[in-house]
Amino acid sequence: MSDPDRSARNYDAYITGLIAREEPTHQETREAMLRSGLPQIAVSASEGKLLHVLALAIGARRILEIGTLGGYSGAWLATALPDDGKLITLELNERHAEVARASFDAAGLAAKAEVRVGPALASLDAMIAAGEAPFDLAFIDADKDGYVDYLERALALVRRGGLILADNTLPDAVLDPSADSGAKRLNAVAAAHPELTSIIVPVLRGDGLDGLLIAVKRA
Repeated sequence: MSDPDRSARNYDAYITGLIAREEPTHQETREAMLRSGLPQIAVSASEGKLLHVLALAIGARRILEIGTLGGYSGAWLATALPDDGKLITLELNERHAEVARASFDAAGLAAKAEVRVGPALASLDAMIAAGEAPFDLAFIDADKDGYVDYLERALALVRRGGLILADNTLPDAVLDPSADSGAKRLNAVAAAHPELTSIIVPVLRGDGLDGLLIAVKRA
């Protein structure tokens, strides 16, 4: 019987080497996170490329990210934007935000990427109250207990026909089905939501599988 984790590593290495190789922008961001001692929980290169392709596919000009960490996923998203595009990424931890800002600046993305610091729900509510311009895509990758609330706010901020993505949506739901997790609740809400058409796609990480929720806000 084959080792599923080894197979996942092999598949991820093949996809990354062939079609999801990091550009200097992405590599430098990842290395900055390593030097700064940030948690090694960023998306893989293959998932980053998937985010990039999805943003390109819908012609995204404005992207919202909930959970910046050191800016690695943000770099994949920002490099999919046109020159006048905008990524607004929300981060609770000021130190993480400093690393991300420095990485965006070093990568030439500072004009496209804006990091806002503070509790994500407060930032999102302020954006809604201020009448923030609609986003084409939202990517949720923050504390899992807040996932359902983040989805609700993202629905208010994303245009009809836009995408809402959420990371880490399979392991908690599959490996411990009896547990009550934020990702599991998010999956159930997205599956039943009348404004969304959703699917969960398995994604590869170096050490195994994870999941990405992809939802279209219906017109």
